[in-house]
Amino acid sequence: MAVAGSAPAYSLASTTAVLAGTAGLIGPAALLWCAIPMLGIAWAFNYLGRLDVNAGASYSWVGRALHPALGFLAGWSLVVSATIFMVAGSLPAGQYTLSLFSDSLSRNTWAATGVGAGCFLVMAGLVLLGARITARAQWIMTGVEVAILAVFGIAALVHGGHAARFSWSWLWGFGHFGGVKGFAAAALVAAFYFWGWDVTANLSEETTDSRRNSGIGGLIGVLGVFALFEIVTIAVNLIISQQDLTAKDAPPFLTTLGDTVWPGAGGKIMVLAVMLSTIATLETTLIQVTRSLFAMGRDRTVPAVFGLAHRRWQTPWVALAVVVVVSLGLFVGSNALGSVSKILTDAVAAIGLQISVYYALAGLAVVIAYRRLILRSVANAVFIGVWPLAGALFMAFLFVENCRSLPGTQLAIGLGALAVGLLPMAWYWIAGSAYYRRGPGLAASSGGVSGKGVSSDAVSSDGVSGGGASTGAGGAASSTGGAGGAGGAASST
Repeated sequence: MAVAGSAPAYSLASTTAVLAGTAGLIGPAALLWCAIPMLGIAWAFNYLGRLDVNAGASYSWVGRALHPALGFLAGWSLVVSATIFMVAGSLPAGQYTLSLFSDSLSRNTWAATGVGAGCFLVMAGLVLLGARITARAQWIMTGVEVAILAVFGIAALVHGGHAARFSWSWLWGFGHFGGVKGFAAAALVAAFYFWGWDVTANLSEETTDSRRNSGIGGLIGVLGVFALFEIVTIAVNLIISQQDLTAKDAPPFLTTLGDTVWPGAGGKIMVLAVMLSTIATLETTLIQVTRSLFAMGRDRTVPAVFGLAHRRWQTPWVALAVVVVVSLGLFVGSNALGSVSKILTDAVAAIGLQISVYYALAGLAVVIAYRRLILRSVANAVFIGVWPLAGALFMAFLFVENCRSLPGTQLAIGLGALAVGLLPMAWYWIAGSAYYRRGPGLAASSGGVSGKGVSSDAVSSDGVSGGGASTGAGGAASSTGGAGGAGGAASST
């Protein structure tokens, strides 16, 4: 699920041109320097998930380890980034589908929007049916997608091209980013590539042995997609010129890559990979946003109706319905931005700002939650202390630096959506939500330490997990005494 969440084929299809516009040929270096701190955040999710099994993930962890207001900010950051992504995720699906029939039609923004919206609605229906069905579909789609990317990526490297001659500077990038501003812009785009692996944390209440499996899944996902990103991005540098890649009305570049490796059929196979990837990532992102709203609804930090689970499928259907309606509105409104490439560029930058917020807070939260245990071993110091903290600082740097340099439209989308969250925060805080009245309560016990790092039996200092969730699918009960896991028991309402 973590690989499906990061959606390697989709990320490459939608973001490679954006990365080329900010980093040029050293896009692989931007991916590398973002992957290292991103792994630190994955370690943070791994260890926080051992303390608190909760569909809200960073919303719950940050709220309990740092402060409830920061927890809400973390949760809201995910909600708005995921909602904006519904447009950014669906447009490439529409564009690549139309490219099978007409290149000119694939460049039509309204046509791509309409087909993309149709794909989105199909995925919303599948998510409504429950995580068990979703997981089976993901195994098949992700397996085919990864196989196609790996085969064509390696074949493209072997085939080579005339667009550029390989240079080791592509992998390191030293002295080629154009200063701090250029590096921050490229790294923000790279962060978007990786985003989505943390869906395993939002599915923790529906995962067997989730205190272990959710975190490990995220770590494997980050490493796996990084390898695919590097292979394909280097191949693109060799085969497609930067001018052709970043042209306003450029044809989908993965079809060009596919046809270079296998003329005629290769482009269509790459379209299949993008379609499968887009379907997969729309599913996982819908899972993330609906599970987060579900957790917030049962905590009464958003309307309690968001905490309702469907009686038959045990999925947060109200949260899903609201996200679908808002997203369809964004589909229509996004066309005011212009071309598909312009919409994607603005969406990627805005989402990058938003995800850097909750990733940074999660990286800090694990250090606070495990503060008594960090110095018990070298492993603890590295994997719970230094690496996650470095990841948090890196994400904070990306947020601050890009706030200073991004164009007004991208800042308005990114920061404006975050600012909207202040309204429900203030309303439910003043209304006396119990969530805002509880103090910090997430801390690891000394009984969970082993020589290779904190073991999975470390529990929170107050004796319960944040949501009170059991690890089995369909059996979670909330700390408020009734709300089931997103795939489990019925809501307390």
